[in-house]
Amino acid sequence: MKALCLYFQIHQPLRLKRYRFFDIGNDHYYYDDYTNESIMRKIADECYLPANKIVLELLKTNKGKFKISYSITGIALDQLEQYAPEVIDTFKDLAKTGDVEFLAETYSHSLASLINKDEFIQQVASHSDKIEALFGIRPSVFRNTEMIYSDEIGEMVSKMGYKAILTEGAKHILGWKSPNYLYCNAINPKLKVLMRNYKLSDDISFRFSSEGWKEWPLTTTKFVGWLNEMDDKEDLVNIFMDYETFGEHQKKESGIFEFLAHLPQEVILKSKYKFATPSELTSEFHPIAQAHVPNVISWADEERDLSAWLGNKLQDEAFRKLYALRDDVAVVNDDRINKDWKYLQASDHFYYMCTKFASDGDVHSYFNPYSSPYDAFINYMNVLSDFQIRLKIVKDGLAVDPEELQYQISQKDELIARYERELSELKN
Repeated sequence: MKALCLYFQIHQPLRLKRYRFFDIGNDHYYYDDYTNESIMRKIADECYLPANKIVLELLKTNKGKFKISYSITGIALDQLEQYAPEVIDTFKDLAKTGDVEFLAETYSHSLASLINKDEFIQQVASHSDKIEALFGIRPSVFRNTEMIYSDEIGEMVSKMGYKAILTEGAKHILGWKSPNYLYCNAINPKLKVLMRNYKLSDDISFRFSSEGWKEWPLTTTKFVGWLNEMDDKEDLVNIFMDYETFGEHQKKESGIFEFLAHLPQEVILKSKYKFATPSELTSEFHPIAQAHVPNVISWADEERDLSAWLGNKLQDEAFRKLYALRDDVAVVNDDRINKDWKYLQASDHFYYMCTKFASDGDVHSYFNPYSSPYDAFINYMNVLSDFQIRLKIVKDGLAVDPEELQYQISQKDELIARYERELSELKN
């Protein structure tokens, strides 16, 4: 029997407050608590709580026949515990059914897999510890930040003991092949690779409420019909998307919750598919081939690459400066430093600096709290400068030399002026 895998990503960054030059060395708290709490409460009320209520009822009604999977970043869990603890309780209720799988990922929703193996391994272990402590389940399947994947990243994940990884079914990787099979890592075939069917996933997550879409309105009957029309030789379909699809990206008025509530019965009664978790897919199916991914891919934007986070000089500079501090952070091992270190690694900070335009640019603007990539870069680099000063104080036990501080600020002024000119040229 063919299998349908539903997986949902949950992440919210800790947004930084407006942090200016004169704050450097004086203000060591970086976060916009009001905005973070407001957004988390809004999404909890509009998405997480109503969606979890529906999912729990579906799991009870279709015991053993309906399965679902989640990965929740450590940063999101920290905020839920602080601002919406009842959401954590509803996820615990889902876990108790035995039909929900929680996946591992980086604690910080970071890009550590691209630059520092030790940091990557440490974050993944911390995240799995957190999941096990909250839900009593130790993850066995991994999903990297934004589904970032390559052969080498897969090999690292395999060595950490995970049996499978989720990633994008990118056209330029698959070519004529279909994402609707199980694959394996090209370096270590023990690691299974599950690839997202991006068309069917995006039909729900992006196009569901678009009245200009030729398939609007999307009903469960129509969606299951598409599943049944697929090649009988194909083994599985992976529907991977943000959980915020329900009630946030697609508003309640669109009928998205009704779609979720009716989909399981439509699949169970009228399709060739059964629901399965990622770990069940790796046990029940055999890989048909190796997935050769020599260059890093992701599920972001049209290119399915890293350009959403590392596509311009602003992003590259901030990324390089951040991870240049990693060894000192490890040596210091200070609780407050470690906490800020985790939160400053969130990939969202680099996403806000993206200079893409056209359709991808619209998506970036929608999620961006800054007026421009330049503003995002300045704010982040100001915070990073203060963090670097604090790190030096704790590491060396020394007060900061005012002349050295002034020199750092002047150097950054020159750097920002240069980036402002480059950004202006890019816009033109």
